[in-house]
Amino acid sequence: MINPNLQNNPPQILVVDDQKTLRLVLHTVMEKQGYRTIQAYNGQHCLEICQKVTPDIILLDAMMPRMDGFECCTKLQTLMGDNCPPILMITVLDDQESVERAFQVGASDYITKPIDWNVLARRVNRLLTSGWAISETRRQIEKECRLTVSLETANRELQNLVYTDILTKVASRSYFDEYLQREWKRLQKYQLPLSLILCKIDFLELDYPAKDKYLCKIANIIRKCKRRSTDFIARYDDDEFAIISANTKTEKAKKLVKKIKTYINLLEIEHEHLNINFAATTMIPDSESSVDKLLKNVKQKLSINNDQLTIINYS
Repeated sequence: MINPNLQNNPPQILVVDDQKTLRLVLHTVMEKQGYRTIQAYNGQHCLEICQKVTPDIILLDAMMPRMDGFECCTKLQTLMGDNCPPILMITVLDDQESVERAFQVGASDYITKPIDWNVLARRVNRLLTSGWAISETRRQIEKECRLTVSLETANRELQNLVYTDILTKVASRSYFDEYLQREWKRLQKYQLPLSLILCKIDFLELDYPAKDKYLCKIANIIRKCKRRSTDFIARYDDDEFAIISANTKTEKAKKLVKKIKTYINLLEIEHEHLNINFAATTMIPDSESSVDKLLKNVKQKLSINNDQLTIINYS
């Protein structure tokens, strides 16, 4: 089967020959087979037509003046690329060299003069069927590619929803847990320090619209103050932020907290409504320690509120 829509949209054949008589004969034979035909009287005319329409197959005479079928076939490949239809070369030449040359320039098949009309009909049908199958395969591949792109886009958007806190636009708690485990293993391999900072905000009687405003402002301050682009910031809990700083020693972690405090101090905050506490700890990951121990350590410091990095009744 050439095309399931053959009756409503019969294939179009471009007949290219410098001899008007043969063009008319080919036109008549092909239309009797149920095909539509258009005619080109030389190679240049063929190229001009193919710049406007794309036939389903081209019947191309090999021996024409000025631009022969071999040159025309070569230019068709350049002009149309992957969209070039099958080309059936028609020639009086029946030597192996000419046959090889026809295939080298991109012809799909060839037939010699005088033309056996039954053979021609079978070869045209075969080339159309093959061309339609290739086009369908290409359409299916393109459709699958578009579907794959859509799925990948949806997956990225879903991942962003999972990995990003909607309000503050920093990383979510689930992403924090995953990232901390990954960094712990990486730094354990190289025996480099890992610093973890927690920032807890107590809003007291502040209502949610105001709380959300301050959470976003503090998240932005932490984001601006981080030492390096690789420092990781997450919303650890409803009113807590966490900062993971790889290959960072205690003193540098302290400086980071001090910088964050300085910038928060510039915020216009109603003193009776807001307390902020900081706690930090640094470990070199090894077989004796763990992520759980790191988290337990920093949480204890945060709850005691007497660590030198803690701010109580901040104003």
